[in-house]
Amino acid sequence: MNIFKTSLFLFLFLASSIALASEKPNIVLVFLDNFGWGEPGFNGGGIIRGAATPSLDQIASEGLRLTNFNVEVQCTPSRSAIMTGRYAIRSGNGTVPLGEGVYGLVQWEVTMAEMLSEAGYATGMYGKWHLGRTEGRFPTDQGFDEWYGVPNSTDESVYSSLPEFVASGLSETFVMDGKKGSTPKKVRPYRLDYRPLIDRDLTDRAIDFMSRQAKADNPFFVYLPYTATHFPTMPHPDFTGKSGKGPWGDLLMQIDSYVGELLGTIDELGIAENTIFIFTADNGPEALSVGETSLTVETAMHGSAGPWRSTLFTGYEGALRVPFAIRWPGKIEAGRVSDEIVHEMDLFPTIARIAGGKIPEDRIIDGIDTSEFLFGQKVVSGRDGFIVYMGNDVFGVKWKDWKLHFKEQTGWNGELREYTMPRAYNLINDPQERDNVLFPHTWVPKAALPQLEEHIASLKKYPPVPTGTLDPYEPPY
Repeated sequence: MNIFKTSLFLFLFLASSIALASEKPNIVLVFLDNFGWGEPGFNGGGIIRGAATPSLDQIASEGLRLTNFNVEVQCTPSRSAIMTGRYAIRSGNGTVPLGEGVYGLVQWEVTMAEMLSEAGYATGMYGKWHLGRTEGRFPTDQGFDEWYGVPNSTDESVYSSLPEFVASGLSETFVMDGKKGSTPKKVRPYRLDYRPLIDRDLTDRAIDFMSRQAKADNPFFVYLPYTATHFPTMPHPDFTGKSGKGPWGDLLMQIDSYVGELLGTIDELGIAENTIFIFTADNGPEALSVGETSLTVETAMHGSAGPWRSTLFTGYEGALRVPFAIRWPGKIEAGRVSDEIVHEMDLFPTIARIAGGKIPEDRIIDGIDTSEFLFGQKVVSGRDGFIVYMGNDVFGVKWKDWKLHFKEQTGWNGELREYTMPRAYNLINDPQERDNVLFPHTWVPKAALPQLEEHIASLKKYPPVPTGTLDPYEPPY
């Protein structure tokens, strides 16, 4: 009898464990590169940008669209923040690396992939990393089971073909393929001949990964940081000329088509109701300041930030706000739209809560759990604002419908201005952030600045990882 009870208990325990494992939702995170708020149809773009985006619009119509989803304003810090749930200043990755030295995440940092891997997920990444290009700093060193893509940025596909670069003696960028536990291998040089083709291969590999994991009944996490729409704008040959509106319209069609393939695969595998699908971007668009002339590999393509001002590499809303839509059938209400402030850092604790992952307790996590907001159990996100960084410098503070600017940069390559008194903008009345209303609204700094004071105090108590720190790293606190 005792043996029977013990066996029954073990059976029920195992059955319960299997049931819990199967309930873990799959997660697909599509992360565009330099893709402005105003590009997809669900934010008023689409056809006015050269091509309709029915697949992107489907995610929004079948899920939740956030009009006030915010990121850090450069590629590397944005990727650090979304992977760690922390301001990039904390990880030592506040700026895009320009030199050839060591950069990226130290092993001490815990990424979303590591958190999900420990929670039982298969993890695959396909695309641009930009968080390390040396031994110990690749995606497969930071929680991903497999990775195919480029360690750095797509502009490196351009200069490798220039005779001046050949004479420099510098090594060119390679497309890499790696598995956890081994050093990624160099597959091919990342040159202009492969630039239009790479996102096709990233999509195919992501689809293959999802199919393999679904058939094995493994919960999976796919991180798909596409190279689109980073300069140079070169659509795949299958889409060249297809929109009739030029390279940008062609590329928008390509993006939408690839996302449609991902959604179609999820449907075909019968896992749609157990898959969270997120579409967003790393920062605002590329664009040149008014009146400038650009002679490049392709004619300059000006991305759209919609009603918001400016480009990436600034503290304006055009850099901070990016498209965001999330779909989880039966869990997230279809067709809902919210202008609540959410930051990319919030995805780490939110996904951890949903997936049963563990959030590190030995460091500051700046993200907040927004799961109840996403599920419609709360109408507020829980976040009133955040610190606006441009590189390692605090450019301002965002609080509710207000922005304070201590510094302003007119564009990604524009003029930098510093102020003796902050400028205050009301984002509802002035989405272009042009009308400084500090007077009579001197109450705004009193309401907005406590979060900055708290943030600065936390940096003193828990010093950031110095940029370029080698492993092993141990925090000084």
